[in-house]
Amino acid sequence: MIARPVAHLLADLGVTKSHSRPHTSNDNPYIESHFRTLKYRPDFPKNFGSYEDALVHCSRFFTWYNEDHRHSGIGFHTPAGVHYGRAALVRSRRGEVLSAAYTAHPERFVRKVPEPPVLPEAAWINEPEGGPTTAQ
Repeated sequence: MIARPVAHLLADLGVTKSHSRPHTSNDNPYIESHFRTLKYRPDFPKNFGSYEDALVHCSRFFTWYNEDHRHSGIGFHTPAGVHYGRAALVRSRRGEVLSAAYTAHPERFVRKVPEPPVLPEAAWINEPEGGPTTAQ
């Protein structure tokens, strides 16, 4: 993360670098969570027979993780759905289904009219106290 070309790539992609402890690679909660998801999947092997076995396993995992796995932090959407701009349409359709369910059986919803989770505007590792800032 300290290489100049990587910093330029992040800036070009609109990603703000964040380090709670500079030069420490194991303090990123996103990647720690990602590794936990990888390792606790039922199909994660005790050992890989070869590099190729690991590559095949990870290829299947990343496809599932990005295309099928619904993440609570992004309103139970898939990363691909958010990345490719499909989340708003999916959220709208979920709202229609929830509205129909409420109309058909309001007694099942004792607290309030149901609505789909809101998508966050940004994801942070360490959100600045004063709110979002530009990359430094």
